[in-house]
Order: sequence, then structure tokens, then C-alpha cells
Amino acid sequence: MEMVPSEENQFVCKEIQEAAEEPRVLCIIQDITCAKTVNARLTFKLPASTALSKLYEDVAHKAGYVNGSFELAWGNTQDMTPLEHSGEVSLLDSGFEPGGKRNFLQLTDKDGEQPQVASDESGAADSSGLDDGSQERFIGPLPRDGTVGCSGDCRSPSYSYTSILNKSETGYVGLVNQAMTCYLNSLLQTLFMTPEFRNALYNWEFEESEEDPVTSIPYQLQRLFVLLQTSKKRAIETTDVTRSFGWDSSEAWQQHDVQELCRVMFDALEQKWKQTEQADLINQLYQGKLKDYVRCLECGYESWRIDTYLDIPLVIRPFGASQAYGSVEEALQAFIQPETLDGPNQYFCERCKKKCDARKGLRFLHFPYLLTLQLKRFDFDYTTMHRIKLNDSMTFPEELDMSPFIDVEDEKSPQTESCTDSGAENEGSCHSDQMSNDFSTDDCVDEGICLDSTASAERVLKPKSLPSFELFSVMVHSGSAAGGHYYACIKSFTDGQWYSFNDQHVSKITPEDIRKTYGGSSGSRGYYSSAFASSTNAYMLIYRLKDPSRNAKYLAVDDFPEHLKSLVEKEKESEEQEKRQREIERNTCKIKLFCMHPSKTMVESKLEVHKDKTLTEATEMAYKLMELEETVPLDCCRLVKYDEFHEYLERSYEGEEDTPMGLLLGGVKSSYMFDLLLETRRPEQTFLPYKPGEVMVKVHVVDLRTETVAPPISVRAYLNQTITEFKQLIAQATSLSAETMRVVLERCYNDLRLLYVPNKTLKAEGFFRSNKIFVESSESADHQVAFTDSLLWRLLDRHGNTIRLLVLLPEQSPGTLGSRTICQKLGSDSDVPFEGSKGNRKSVEAILEESTEKLKNLSLQQQQRSSTGDSQKSSDTSYFEHIESLSQEVDSNSPCVAADNRDLENRIGGTPGCRVSAPSDPENHFACEERSDSEVNNDRSTSSVDSDILSSSHSSDTLCNADNGPIQLANGLDSHSITSSRRSKAHEGKKETWDTAEEDSGTDSEYDDNGKAKSEARFLYFRTEPYFQDDSACNSQKCLVVHVDKRITLAAFKHNLEPYVGVTSAQFKVFRVYANNQEFESVRLNETLSSFSDDNKITIRLGRALKKGEYRVKVYQLLVNEQEPCKFLVDTVFAKGMTVRQSKEELLPVLKEQCKLDLSIDRVRLRKKTWKNPGTVFLDYHVYEEDISISSNWEVFLEILTEHEKMKSMSQLAVLTRRWSPSTMKLGTFQEVILESSNVEELKEKLSEISDIHLDKLEFAKGRGTFPCDISVLEIHQDLDWNPKVSALNMWPLYICDDGAVVFYRDSTEELMELSEDERSELMKKESSRLLKTGHRVIYSPRKEKALKIYLDGGPAKDPGQD
Repeated sequence: MEMVPSEENQFVCKEIQEAAEEPRVLCIIQDITCAKTVNARLTFKLPASTALSKLYEDVAHKAGYVNGSFELAWGNTQDMTPLEHSGEVSLLDSGFEPGGKRNFLQLTDKDGEQPQVASDESGAADSSGLDDGSQERFIGPLPRDGTVGCSGDCRSPSYSYTSILNKSETGYVGLVNQAMTCYLNSLLQTLFMTPEFRNALYNWEFEESEEDPVTSIPYQLQRLFVLLQTSKKRAIETTDVTRSFGWDSSEAWQQHDVQELCRVMFDALEQKWKQTEQADLINQLYQGKLKDYVRCLECGYESWRIDTYLDIPLVIRPFGASQAYGSVEEALQAFIQPETLDGPNQYFCERCKKKCDARKGLRFLHFPYLLTLQLKRFDFDYTTMHRIKLNDSMTFPEELDMSPFIDVEDEKSPQTESCTDSGAENEGSCHSDQMSNDFSTDDCVDEGICLDSTASAERVLKPKSLPSFELFSVMVHSGSAAGGHYYACIKSFTDGQWYSFNDQHVSKITPEDIRKTYGGSSGSRGYYSSAFASSTNAYMLIYRLKDPSRNAKYLAVDDFPEHLKSLVEKEKESEEQEKRQREIERNTCKIKLFCMHPSKTMVESKLEVHKDKTLTEATEMAYKLMELEETVPLDCCRLVKYDEFHEYLERSYEGEEDTPMGLLLGGVKSSYMFDLLLETRRPEQTFLPYKPGEVMVKVHVVDLRTETVAPPISVRAYLNQTITEFKQLIAQATSLSAETMRVVLERCYNDLRLLYVPNKTLKAEGFFRSNKIFVESSESADHQVAFTDSLLWRLLDRHGNTIRLLVLLPEQSPGTLGSRTICQKLGSDSDVPFEGSKGNRKSVEAILEESTEKLKNLSLQQQQRSSTGDSQKSSDTSYFEHIESLSQEVDSNSPCVAADNRDLENRIGGTPGCRVSAPSDPENHFACEERSDSEVNNDRSTSSVDSDILSSSHSSDTLCNADNGPIQLANGLDSHSITSSRRSKAHEGKKETWDTAEEDSGTDSEYDDNGKAKSEARFLYFRTEPYFQDDSACNSQKCLVVHVDKRITLAAFKHNLEPYVGVTSAQFKVFRVYANNQEFESVRLNETLSSFSDDNKITIRLGRALKKGEYRVKVYQLLVNEQEPCKFLVDTVFAKGMTVRQSKEELLPVLKEQCKLDLSIDRVRLRKKTWKNPGTVFLDYHVYEEDISISSNWEVFLEILTEHEKMKSMSQLAVLTRRWSPSTMKLGTFQEVILESSNVEELKEKLSEISDIHLDKLEFAKGRGTFPCDISVLEIHQDLDWNPKVSALNMWPLYICDDGAVVFYRDSTEELMELSEDERSELMKKESSRLLKTGHRVIYSPRKEKALKIYLDGGPAKDPGQD
């Protein structure tokens, strides 16, 4: 087919341009493979009838791949199931959306292998715009988005990528990065490319009878190397290797040092290889020897010891130097350069018997066969207290001559030498004073193998003469000291070609690319580069000794030992099985399956069926999946197309029982736009056909006489049917009269529409796939009234707004659980007649009479306690209006209707005229949608108030919780409100208007204390029934099921619950229970239950509820000189109109009883609390709501004074001051200063009085941040704005307008203490620790790194001290 470019430069079929009338499908395909340097983004606009096979051909032509060597999968889902290669299904049937909508696809590898690039001779390959010959090569980390170049910190203008070849051309397999295991991948690839190590590992034979293969580190390494050599995949996983280390998934997210991993892994292998031929393999390959000596300069006496090493750490830049070493040779020379011990560091010579000048140094005695050099690029900056990376350039040769660095004369030790054996070899690295650049913040952390074992005996190896080494591995780190990425550049000993092993990507590179890893940065720098500077440079170098007699070649597959050949066959079979499984997955349709189980519950599952399975076979699979064998015969089941969201049966599949599921479902897809429903029937029934285009209607029959709404029946109709035809259809299904039928459509929640136009179609009325209607057919007079005034509308309105609540009553409740309906009209003085069965009348009357009598007794007890109480409390009762007892609200002789039918769906109404009125504004039913539950205190402890539930004292609901502070809430007053209130009254003398707290406290001006509406009352539904189900929540409490209109207010809801609780609504609290059993009190009486839903739980707890004008208050103790200045004390209740002194009088006895604080009222003050900041001091004569704005869950500070209160007027200002002493680098304690005005001179005079600093020498500065305004002693002297040039405290930059401001002051003549570097560093650590504990800004917080460990027992040891 001829391809021509379109206007958008897209390749489209020529036939498409000629067929403009056919819908087009826009396909955007992202190449996510690594077969090319640039991951292209291809765009096609094809006819909707185009077959999938044709799409594959077009993509192969455009992308330049061989058709059949890649997969196409949907790109907007997690499921990567590919589309069919040879499928003749059209794009439209495969789920592609036409009409300009974007269909995103991904071009992926096939069976783990990269796509094959079409040859240039074929002419099929499309030019990507890049020529391999002209590209610069780059060996850095691959960019996330797959584009050319490096992103982030690793970007460099001189770097670019080479072509990333697939495995068939490079011959090598990559390793998958689990998360942050790039360091592991780099080391594993280096070991794999080391012939001597790989061959020795291959020769080791695993004995399964002796060890579990899962925990055997050598076996998992051997298996991994076999896969790297024989697998056809582009990359393989390393999870089996890390599992043998004893690591869990969290270790994959830990960054570690590759040199540290090398040392720890070698130790683990040595332990595992004990008593085998490979027991000394690590030492034979990697271990060298050096001498640590001290030579007396007077007599020539030398003391020495022999140390071993596995790698040589080379310093990049000496400590304190401004110039770095330029090459590895220069760093090696510095490594063995001796230092002179003189002056105070003189050496005590055993021969001279005195301290003498001496030389101390290191000498290499023997170099290993594989020489490992670690370039120490990570260091620590003691000035900034940051870990840093040194990015200086350090060259390294491809061939390294080590003969200048070995001391051949040391083979013969002179008689004057004294040999001091080290006792135990340090196989990780050599000990040297020149290697003391390492900084460790935690020397006690044990790194390495968790195994108690003694060190092996010292091994004696002879040195080689004139050693020459060739470079074959460079492990590169890209990033900064805070984190980065490792990858390896490795030379193959087979062909001498360099390769970049970057996790799963393997590519060819050149020696020029190796030279780019020398490092170096542009521009001049000081000693330390930036703490977060990033660059790409070599970190570890591995050389191999050039010795033809020892240099080995890679072991070929044909030369594998027998045990390895069997392993290869085993892994090959495993790969084939995995490939077959992937093929099955590619051809499996996975779709949601639903079934209406005979238990009347909708069951959901997932049906996985092969695309070639027929509908009959799929039905049998779904039948078994839903476990219907015991309940429904198989021939009474069928699969139908289903829309779960709309609960719509789209179509049935009559006559297609032998059709493959792949054809019925439109192919194998990652997701489907529809579901399947396993429909069941009774044996005597027959299945109805569901045709496309039909709509499903759920019909509820309404009975006006009994006020019931029947369960739905399903009817299918067509959108072009008229209302008259639709009524005839419903009449056949319900046996109702079509002439008198009224049909009401519920288009959305509680949106009722009467269908009265006969010739109007269902589509015009707003019918959709799934619909819900209510029908009624009676000859009552209700037909004659307007629909919104009819009984039908009221029933449906009640039906849509009624919810079912589970109410847990307290044990003390005298109410009954008998089924009843409370019927009364609030706001009316006349009794409402009740209608109901006489059999139930006596029991209800008796229960009401009993509850009323008990309430009268409780009220009498309350009055007696109130009259015998403290006389000064009598005046407080004016703040609280007593709620009338239930006996005054409900006539005990009023009958009530019992609801026998407990199914709300079947019967949601009662007898006509039996309804409950609730206080509600007709125009404001849904005005209070916000949930108040989240704004109240999570106080589930009511034991302290239950004993006095009828007490009206303000402290009866007080709780003490010194250990557990309350939940921090965000609905308190802002910091400006009280400040403005107090200061404006002091200086301007006018009263500000504040938001009233009636809403917060749970009352509203539209309601009285009983929840009676002052406006016109409305009738709202309220019905109760006992709860009989076995529920653990109801074992210890009485439970009640309440069917209630959710538009009822909390006040009316509580009022209706009074007879069941047995006390008035003022004496119990309502708690809403959430899914995690956490309870929150509902307190806003004017708020409706609109936020509640069916089967929500409510707990009723006895205790005095907040009355009008009352507020819950949390009291905290202010401790200005403690490490934690804010300590929670108690919860209490303050009331509108109460003075501060009155609240203190009620608070002090509670503090004495519950918190053991015996305080004097004249030595205690209350003050504003804004988070942790102390604010305005409340004076005794201040009145809540008049002088102090207050809200629900308010918070205040209680401060204990050492003397009588000095604050007497609102014009005064209380400031917290603290002295800074530069000469001692210390801060003094807080001292409060009371100012009569906002004059700066007065503040300085007060500070001079308490500190004896002369006024001319006194300087001050305002503290920053939240109280206590902590700041490091290393910063306070320079960072604060000392001695601001202002005359008033309320001016910028001070802006001290309220009590509680923190002011630091100092003596300007006092010199700052001089600190040495060690002292500064030590002080820095102490300050960081102190500020970290207080939660304030920390200058340096080192990251706590987890020690790298390999566990030989397969799992981590239980170390309680380990984080």
C-alpha cells in the first residue's frame, strides 16, 4: 500500500485520503525500547476499519523495525497486554476511539528481546535523523524520558549517547535495577567480566543436600552468571541474589557504596567457601601486602608490621590543600610518602631508650593479581558540616606500571628491625595515617557480615618484579554526596572492546569515553566544592596483571562442567516456560464479572478466559468462579454484557454460544469499557433477550393507602417509545391500570419529575441507559392537586431523604427498645393525635409514663443539689437555660403507630398523619452541609462526668489528661483577632463586633434549647425499631435502629431520642462512629444529618451536653523555661458572660483534684494561646464574648506566677526577654518585663534594670519564629537584627503589639568568644542536637544511613539497637 505524507508530516495510507467520509483513528505510539538511540514518537491517522495487522506493518515501516519483532500495547494503563499481531479485527472493534480522540500506544520489546532494526538495504528503515558515525558517545546514566543526553545533575554539553545495541549485537545482557541497586549491578557485571573469578565460580559445585539454594550466595551468583552468558533476554532480575544476601524489599531502596559492597560480599563468599577449593580464591585474586613502619632517624632502628589489603584507597585532595592530585600515579606516590614525627609527635625508640625524630610510612610488598583502586571522592566539610563529593580531575592510565611503588629491598629484613605482627589482617583496606580523611559520625556501627568468627592466619605471598597492570573496569559514580547513580565501563578480554553496563542497558563505547570519566569541573573553586555539586567521574578502578601464564579466557558454554550444563538446561526450560506463560497471558481476556448471588448480594470477581474459548465454556468457568454449583443449575445461567456504573444490561448473546470470547469482547485488551454479568433464573423461568439500544427501567410501585414503596422490578424499553406506550408496558408488568397511572422519573438524587405529556418520548424526558421511576395507580383525590403538594410527592420526598442509623444507647437508659414511632409537632402547644394499634398502646403509654416519672425525679434531684450548692453559683444559672423535661413535651396518653415491616425499602412510611416535626427553616434545609464532627474534640472518656450528669456547674464536663494531649484542631481564632480586640479596646476604647459563638457552641438564634423552631415548623420523618442482629458493638449496649429524615436537625434528633435514653437532651451527648471506631462528638444543634448515610453508627453517652453560650476549652500550662514549654492539663467549659476570675475559680479545684496542682488564684493567669505562642494576658475583669472572643474547642495558656499579677490594665505590655552572652556563647533564662507603654526607651530601661548593663551599651533584637524562638548560639550574634532604629515597639521591624513577644538583649562591649575549629565543630553538633529536639531549624542533620550487611543465615539478626 502506498504511503504519502499528510499536512502534519504523518504517514497515512493513500486510500485514507480518498475515503474522507470514513471515521479516522488517531494513534500516538511511543517507542519505549532501547533498540535505537532516540525513542521516537510515531503518529498515525488511519481508517477505523484498518486491521491490527495493517497497523503493525505501518508501525514497522515508520519505525524501521522488522515486523513481528516488537509488540504494541495500550499506553494509558498499567496492564501491558499487547495487541494481536495477526488479528484481522478492526481498530474500531479493538477499542480504538475515532473522531480525533488520542489513542496512546507503546512500542515494547517482544518476549524480553529488543526489536530487530531493519537493514538499510531493505529500504524499510526510516531515518531517525541521527548518524552513528557523527554521534558523540556518552556513557553516563540513561535519561528517564529516553531522550538523547543526560538529565538533571548529570547533564553535560560534551556528552551524548552512542547507539544502544541489542543483545544480539553486543552479546551481553543487562541487569534490572530493583530500585536503588545500581551499585550492586555495577559490581556484579565487573565480576562477571573477570575471567578468573567467573571461571572459578563456575567450577564450584553446589550441594543441595547441604544448603538451601535460596540462601546460598555462591549458587545464586553462579546462576546469575549463567543467565548473563546464555539468556536471550535484554536484562534479568537480581532479586534471587539479594534474597540470598538476606535482604528484603526495603534494602532495594537503600543507597550504598560500591566499595563497601565489594568488601562485604567478598567476606561473605569467603565464609561460604570454607572447606572448598575456592576457600582462598578472594585472597589469591585481590589480596596484596604492605608494610607499616616507623624508622628512628638517630640510630636507624625500624619497627614494622605487615598488613594485607583488598583495595588501595587513594586521596583525591589532601586535607587542607588547595590543589588535588592530578593522576593515580601521583596519588600512589603520596600514599607511600613517609611523614616525619618530630616535636611533640616524637617516636620513642626502643634502642635509644628515648623520644627521637622518626619517619613513619607505608611500603608495598606485594600487589594482587587484580588490583583495585578506590578514588576517595567522598569527604566531609567541617565548615559546612556537610558530606561533599570531590569532582577534581584525576587521570588514570590504561596500563599502570606499579614497579616504582614496590619496595623490593624489604624482602630481607635487617637485623636491627623489630617485627610487630598486626595480629589480625585488615582485609578491607590498609591502615595508614594518610588514610585518615574518612569522616564517620557513628564509629560504633558494625558493618559487614553478621557472624562471629576469628580472623584467618596471615598469608605470606611473594612479591612480583616489574608488575604491569592493564585497566579493564571503571565503576563510575554520577551525582553528588547526597545521592547518585553507579554504572560500569568494562573492557572485554575477548575482543578488547569497551562496553557501558548501565543497569539493563549495554552499549559499546570507546577509550575516549573512558577519558571523560576523569572528572573535573569548570571554574576555580576553593578547598571544598559545593556540598551538592554533581558530576560524573570514576570511583573505582580495577586492573589485571599482565601475565600470559595466568591470564585466563572466558569459559565457553560448550566447556561448562556437567553440573553447570544441567543448570543451563534447567534455566533454559524455565525461560521457555515463562515464555509460554507470557504467550498465554497475551491471549487471555481479563474482564470484570458480576453475579447476583441467590443470597441477594452482588458478587464481583475477575474472569480470565482464553480468547479462543467459546461463550459456553466461558459461562461454565464463570459458573464455577461464582461457586453456584450448590444453588443454581448451569443451564439456568448465562453471560450478558453489563454496565456496572449505570447498572445496565446492554445486550445478551442469543445464538452465539459457540462464538470465541475474543470475538465477542472485541479482542484481548488491557481494560474493557464494559463488564460481564452472570445472570441466573429459576428453572420455570425463561431468559428475556436484551437487544442493543434498549434502556433498563427499575419500577417502584407506590401504595398511597399504606404509604409504602415496593422493591423494584426491571422493565426494558426503547428511547423512542412515547409515555402512553411506556405506561402500557408498565401496566403489563405490574397489573396496574394505565388510565389512572402516574409515572414519576427520578433523574438524579431526589430530582422528581412527573411524566404527564402522552406523546413525548422517553428520550425527550431524559431517559438514559438505566433509569428509576415510581408509579402509582389509584382513583384518590390526590390526582387533582399539584404534584409538589400531593401525598405522592411527599412520600417520594421522604423516601429519598430517609436514612437508617444504628444508635447505641447507654446502659443507664430507662427507655425501651420496643418498636414505636414518636409523633409530635414541635413548636405547637396542642397535642397531636396518634393512630395505631391498641394492643401496643398500653405498653407505650406505660413506658412513657415511667420515663417521665424518672425524669421528674432526676430534675428534682438537680434542683435540690443546685439549691444546696455554693450560693455564689446561683448567679451563673442565668447563663444556662434549662431544657424542659419530656413530660411537658409529650402527652403520655398519646397513641403511637408500630411499624411491623422493618424493611425500609418495602415500607418507608407509617400511618397518614403520624409524622414528626423538626425545627428547620423551610428555606434552609441544606445550608449546613459542613461536618461539624471533625471540628470537635475526640473525647471518648466520659467517666468523669457520668457521675454528675445532671450537674449544671461549668466544670462538670472537665477532663484531665496530662499524658496524652488532645488532637490539634484548626478552627481556633487567628492570631490577629484577639490582639486586635484587646489593643483596640485599650487605645481606641471602642468595642469590635465578633462572630458569635452560638453556631460553634451548638445553638442557633432560630432555635430554643429544646430545638424548637421559632419559624414555621416542618414535618420530618422519625421511626424506630429494635436491633436484633448479632453485633459485637451491641453486646454491652442497647441498640436501636432509627429511620429518620436526614434533613432533621441535631436538636430535633436528640429531642426525639429522649424517651429512649431516659434523660433530657441536655443530659446526653451524641458521638458519630467512623469506620475505624473513632468517635467524634456532634455538637451543632442547628446542623442537619445530611452528612450521615445509611447504617452509620451513633453512640449516646450520658453527660451534660453544651448549653447555649457554653464552649469547650483546652487548658495548657505555659512553662517558658522548660524544653517543652506547652503541657496539656485539662478540658473544661467556659460560658458566655463569665469573667476570667470566675473561670479561674472553677478551674483551680479541678486542677488540684485531677492534676495535683494546688494554686492560688492571685498567682495564676490565663492568656491567649495561638499554637505554641503565648499571647494576650487575660485580666480578671475581662468577660468572655464581650472582651474576649471565644469559640468551640478554644485553647488557653495557664501560667503560674512567682508573685502577684502585675498586669492590671490592657494598656500594659508583657514581653519575654532573654540575655545573650557572647563571651560565654550562652543564653540566659526567660524573664518577663511589664511595660506601661510601647516606647523603646522604656524597654531598654527595664532591660538595664534586670541586667545591670548601661543603657548606652545595651542592644536588643526581636526573636524570630514560634515560641521560644530558639536559635543557634553560632548564629544569634550575627543573624538577628540588633538595635533597630525605631522609637516604638509597634513599628517595623519589631511590630510588637501583643503580649508574649520574645526579645533578646546583650552588652555591645562584650567580645565574642573565639573558637577553634574543633570547638566550633563540637558546638555545632551540640546545637544541632538541641534544636532538633525542640523541633526548630537545624543547621546540619546528617542522613542516618543503614549499614550494609549480608546475612549468612538468610535473614537479618535481631538487633534491638538497630534502627
